[in-house]
Amino acid sequence: MNSLVILLIGIIVLFVGYLTYGSWLAKQWGVDPTKETPAHTETDGLDYVPAKAPVLMGHHFASIAGAGPINGPILAAIFGWLPVLLWILIGGIFFGAVQDFSSIFASIRHKGKSIGHVIEQNIGPKAKILFLIFAYLTLLLVVAAFASIVVGTFNGFTPDGQLIPANGSTATISVLFIIVAIIFGALVYRKNAPLSVATIIGVIAIIACIAIGLNFPIYLSAKAWLLIILAYIFVASVTPVWILLQPRDYLNSFLLYGMMIAAVIGIIGSHPTMNLPAFTGFTGANDNSHLFPMLFITVACGAISGFHSLVGSGTTSKQLDSEKDAKVIGYGGMLIECALAVIALICVGILFTDGAMPEGTPTQVFATGIATMIASIGLESSYNIAYAIIILAVSAFCLTSLDTATRLARYMFQEFFIPEGTDPKTLTGFKKLCANPYFATLVTVVIGGLMANGGYAKIWPLFGSANQLLAALALLAAAAWLGNIGKNNKMFLFPMVFMLVATISALILTLIKNIKAFSAGTASMSAEGLQIAFIILLIALAIDLAIEGCRVIFGKRKTA
Repeated sequence: MNSLVILLIGIIVLFVGYLTYGSWLAKQWGVDPTKETPAHTETDGLDYVPAKAPVLMGHHFASIAGAGPINGPILAAIFGWLPVLLWILIGGIFFGAVQDFSSIFASIRHKGKSIGHVIEQNIGPKAKILFLIFAYLTLLLVVAAFASIVVGTFNGFTPDGQLIPANGSTATISVLFIIVAIIFGALVYRKNAPLSVATIIGVIAIIACIAIGLNFPIYLSAKAWLLIILAYIFVASVTPVWILLQPRDYLNSFLLYGMMIAAVIGIIGSHPTMNLPAFTGFTGANDNSHLFPMLFITVACGAISGFHSLVGSGTTSKQLDSEKDAKVIGYGGMLIECALAVIALICVGILFTDGAMPEGTPTQVFATGIATMIASIGLESSYNIAYAIIILAVSAFCLTSLDTATRLARYMFQEFFIPEGTDPKTLTGFKKLCANPYFATLVTVVIGGLMANGGYAKIWPLFGSANQLLAALALLAAAAWLGNIGKNNKMFLFPMVFMLVATISALILTLIKNIKAFSAGTASMSAEGLQIAFIILLIALAIDLAIEGCRVIFGKRKTA
């Protein structure tokens, strides 16, 4: 199959889905541009700050993307390109974009509060507590994982002490990029500079950062970078969003858009053939890689991801200037991510040779694929530059997801200790300490840092299932709320049930695998034993929350 045909099919289907299904959802749910959003009614200059749609799209897109839409399709390509493509398109339009759109919309109709608050109001206090515990644990995994990824791309030395110029350049550019973002934020929000003028200045500054970074790399050890990154995310998650989060993510989005444009040019110009078979079978490289449910767990951010619901209801909803922006940012942002996932699938498809997947990490495969296509249209000398910039872009998105996840975890931690309807200023004792944003952030950063430094990898294989389980719970929350207010919620039922079944099936398969490892004497309590305990906890939480939610959705019980 020609890669250009696959790209065109993907873009056309996603665009039609946005125009038709996305518009239908907005009408069914009653999106009202005349209603004031929490960014205006609850504005505080810290978390609740109105943002222009392009700026907020940049933050939202950069935060939800990370490396997810790249890693997932490339790892799932063991089943062939056709099932991956179908899941990206069907999952994106009817699952992921619905979850992202509804999470933002439900949050703004609940004063910008989190999905946990929506669950409490529409399912019950018990369900909220279970959800907050689950979501916080998942966010700790995100913090640990992305901190480790960023450290790996910044580490200036090999194990034997040799310098890594590419990593040193990436580190320099990233540090300079943060400084540029702060200046950009001051220009737009304090000097009232026109967004168009500030954007031009910002893009020129990004190019200058890249040029400086390529010539003046910073070389520090992995441990040094871990400490610096932990300090950075602590500061980034407690400062007002207009200082760093909004401007940095907005400028970051240009890296992503540029990367996608370069990929599209490469695909159109070279239109290489997909060497990867359309379908390789229902079982992957080993007996534990079954198409169902592993395809739907592996391709997460490219089709549906629970982390998106936390971003949408955690930071995006607090900055939404108008309800009409919820569709383009929530539904549209997810479909753009689906397009990126299609590009990632094409990259692995064209590099598949002699019946074997390309070597390297998914990020390296993605960068190699795009750089190869660009070089093949007469730009051979640009291969190394294109490869380096793509690696830089992916690293920047990981850093964005990292500090966004830290801010979200801070919200979750505080919310757990603040009773509904209580002013945090009236709390005393231990609850007052835990509700303090600095203490809540410190706890998150310390635990996440400890996990990143060594132990997180032992439960990392479960992150995919935990993330997709979050998606099912976010769909459950939106369905319960819309049902309670008399709106159509039937579009949630199949995606919700499907993701619950797929997630629990994947957890059970992993549980069986670990139990067999214990039987064979090859398991340890610190690895497989920890995974078994975590799996049982996730399954119990999922079943309990599903029962509570279904009583509201399908039963006679209705909350106020």
